[in-house]
Amino acid sequence: MTDVQWETLSNQGVAAAGVVYFLALLAYAVQWAALRDVPVRQAVAAGGGAPVVDVEVADEGTGDRAAMSGRLGLLLTGIGALAHAIALLGRGIAADPNRVPWGNMYEFTLSGTFVVVALFLATTSRWRLSWLGPIVVGFVLCVLLADVLWLYEPVAPLTEALESYWLVIHVVAAVIATGAFTLGGITSMLYLLKARSTKETGYLARLPELPALDRIAYRMHAFGFPVWTFGVLISGPIWAHQAWSSYWNWDPKEVWAFITWVVYAAYLHARATAGWRGRNAALLALVGVATLWFNFIGINFFSTTSQHSYAKGAAQERSVVLRVATAPVDVAQEVRVVVRADHARA
Repeated sequence: MTDVQWETLSNQGVAAAGVVYFLALLAYAVQWAALRDVPVRQAVAAGGGAPVVDVEVADEGTGDRAAMSGRLGLLLTGIGALAHAIALLGRGIAADPNRVPWGNMYEFTLSGTFVVVALFLATTSRWRLSWLGPIVVGFVLCVLLADVLWLYEPVAPLTEALESYWLVIHVVAAVIATGAFTLGGITSMLYLLKARSTKETGYLARLPELPALDRIAYRMHAFGFPVWTFGVLISGPIWAHQAWSSYWNWDPKEVWAFITWVVYAAYLHARATAGWRGRNAALLALVGVATLWFNFIGINFFSTTSQHSYAKGAAQERSVVLRVATAPVDVAQEVRVVVRADHARA
């Protein structure tokens, strides 16, 4: 296959993933709609930390229909993740020379959403997280839509600063931590919503009990924090020194990545020393995920000084017209200079 065909395959993979994720969302909607008016009878804690919810069903058909829709939703989520992975593979192979698919903001967002889905699929059985399915799929679908509409860039070679093995080390750590923090943030948000809800039916009533939600959120954040620490405070500065001869440049993305690290460090420290749990911990986790996603996307649109130039792709070009005076003085020659953003970094 040619590079153009691989790029086309990647675009088709993104489109297919979006369609399949949408079908998965519909399947989850059917599942929860079937159980919408059925009250929750009791919940028994399971070994993984999340409860096994025993529900009263109006009839056997309702329970079977809900269970089948839930399994179909999970299956479609897995198929969508496969198409998502093919889209990432196609982006990397389409470049000449072949590279990892992290050359611009579009590709990094594509990778981040894939990790969110992959982490959900990897933990859903062990921790009984099937109830997260509609929220995760809905979130990923919305981010993918924004990615295609506003962040898409054609495949291009990596810039000089990105041609380093530190790209793989740094970005893999950042993407994995972003996925874990995002799932933890979603769980913390659901904790706050369930804490305020008094309904005995519906989606919130069927979520795990509040202590289980708090425990799951903590596990996600506890997993993501050391990975983020390695990616931001170890591999990032090493790569910065290699690319820019300085470990710290006060780049907006560096500053906000450190702010995110401080917030999550405070979250884990408060739980360990001050006994922060429940509402306070969930609120602090939401502050953390807000700083994370502002650093992820917001910096590219609100900062004009960041060296992490993801917003416009790997090889921005600007045409600058200079007027160079020649002899005699009244004669001028126009010279067009192309300025390339050769110092972009993930």
